[in-house]
Amino acid sequence: MTSPLHVVVLMGGWSAEREVSLTSGRGIAAALETLGHRVTAIDMDRDVAARLAEAKPDIVFNALHGTPGEDGSVQGMLDLMGLRYTHSGLVTSVIAIDKVLTKNALVPHGIPMPGGRIVKSADVFAGDPLQRPYVLKPVNEGSSVGVAIVTADGNYGNPIGRDVAGPWQEFEELLAEPYVRGRELTTAVLGDEALGVTELKPKSGWYDYDAKYTEGMTEHVFPAQIPDTIAAACQRIALEAHRLLGCKGCSRSDFRWDDERGEDGLFLLEVNTQPGMTPLSLVPEQARHRGISYPQLVQRIIDEALGEGGA
Repeated sequence: MTSPLHVVVLMGGWSAEREVSLTSGRGIAAALETLGHRVTAIDMDRDVAARLAEAKPDIVFNALHGTPGEDGSVQGMLDLMGLRYTHSGLVTSVIAIDKVLTKNALVPHGIPMPGGRIVKSADVFAGDPLQRPYVLKPVNEGSSVGVAIVTADGNYGNPIGRDVAGPWQEFEELLAEPYVRGRELTTAVLGDEALGVTELKPKSGWYDYDAKYTEGMTEHVFPAQIPDTIAAACQRIALEAHRLLGCKGCSRSDFRWDDERGEDGLFLLEVNTQPGMTPLSLVPEQARHRGISYPQLVQRIIDEALGEGGA
């Protein structure tokens, strides 16, 4: 282990994932203290640069989720301040938070992802952009924030009603993708190692924000009870996506698998460069199954940032 450090844990902020970030940050701060590090916890506000300059940390543990902590904004600020930080750098963060840029970066290299196109929210009220069922989602939000699955039975109206709650009321543009039936799988990557594959089985509905972060709403099956070929494909694709995007520290790749189509039914949905570190989060869970404790996981993320730099 490295000698004791002064670590700022940057958490909270003003994104839709604020509460999850606070939970992650508190867990990370407690783990760092058990490892003997000096910790300053900062709930990010508009004065964050001044607070960081005053703290003068050896390294910043970025425990933010969503914008602006995951989209390159905070990374750019930390780069300008000359501060080392955990997880991915500016360019990687800009690409990975944007689902279209991610497709552009990965699909040409053979990474299977659903097709799709950008649509104006106003146009959705005139007619379906794709054949139902399809998915509408914000281009640059994480944790299934603002995702709508539009089914053949017209669950949002047919056409979609302006007065019906959905992402079309919050975002001017949306990504429309064909809906991939089947099973929800996820793979964490730590450094240069894929940790395994978890299947996520929501108790009701689908794996949305509430299912991710409400205890008891989703069953996590690790290792996933899937064919070895699919498990190997998930880990290979997750590692390759991590490498192609230039991720640092840890990432988490989310998949849908149509089990009636074999490996041809496996699609990468997104790569999370700032995966959750809460008690319900998947990266700590997969690490634990691999014999890596929560404090060890936190230390390994710190160590990679110190060895590689923040960018």
